[in-house]
Amino acid sequence: MLHNFGSINLDHVYRVPHLVRPGETLASSDYHVGLGGKGANQSLAVALAGGEVSHWGRIGRQDAWARDILARAGVNVSFTELVDVPSGHAIIQVDDHGENAILLFPGANQGFSPSDIDALLDACKPGDWILTQNECSALPELFSRARESDVHLAFNPAPMSDAVHRLALSACDLLFVNRGEAAWLADVAETEPAERLLDALGERLPDTATVLTLGHGGAWYQQGSTRHHRPALAVEAVDTTAAGDTFIGYFLARRQAGDDVPRCLEVAATAAALGVMRPGAAESIPGKNDVEKALRDGIAG
Repeated sequence: MLHNFGSINLDHVYRVPHLVRPGETLASSDYHVGLGGKGANQSLAVALAGGEVSHWGRIGRQDAWARDILARAGVNVSFTELVDVPSGHAIIQVDDHGENAILLFPGANQGFSPSDIDALLDACKPGDWILTQNECSALPELFSRARESDVHLAFNPAPMSDAVHRLALSACDLLFVNRGEAAWLADVAETEPAERLLDALGERLPDTATVLTLGHGGAWYQQGSTRHHRPALAVEAVDTTAAGDTFIGYFLARRQAGDDVPRCLEVAATAAALGVMRPGAAESIPGKNDVEKALRDGIAG
């Protein structure tokens, strides 16, 4: 079973001709509110890919509709708590090239305590996987307890911050990073080739498998001396929000199903490519049937 200790946010998305500059007032041509947060997006992607996932999260009571979206997609929300504090939310700009800029208010996601971690981990069975990101509180306790427990830990350190360096990263069995996150963790220049980033991560965390996503540069998997690379698919991006979350969710769902790493990379890359062709965050994540069709027939766009 996969348990996702992850954020749930409300995304306020604005369509703009370009990302706003300091001191500039910019009119938006479109606006909508939807489900978001890296945690919720990744849980949704796992479920839409056909995987089994339980979401551990917190959201304001007035926003129960967001939990309902996860439940309807097949996410187990037994540990998704409705609380009397504001939900986390994000202000997202998306420009005409599909790039985005995000301002995040963590809200209820920062309300977890060490005792909450104890209760959640007590619900795990030996061999279960826990997925988490850097958007919820009590991560040090989670990492410490996971290392002591018979569970596997996957970590996506986004949004990256200095706090990540203080976590017991050696507790991670699997790390999902983009170029900037990899460079920060490995203390090398972001402009270094992918192979150098992987070398540096392997030196720092020799017992941790790594998935490195590079956008147009495709994706890499590394475990020890074994590496696999999957080129990116050439598509026209409409909105890159949640592309990485889609990749992570589909990769984990396929690993859960027993696929080998090259197949997991292929399916995840295809799902992410479909996602960037659609606007929005959670609503852009494709379903399993769409991904299977794209794998079979190719992607048009």
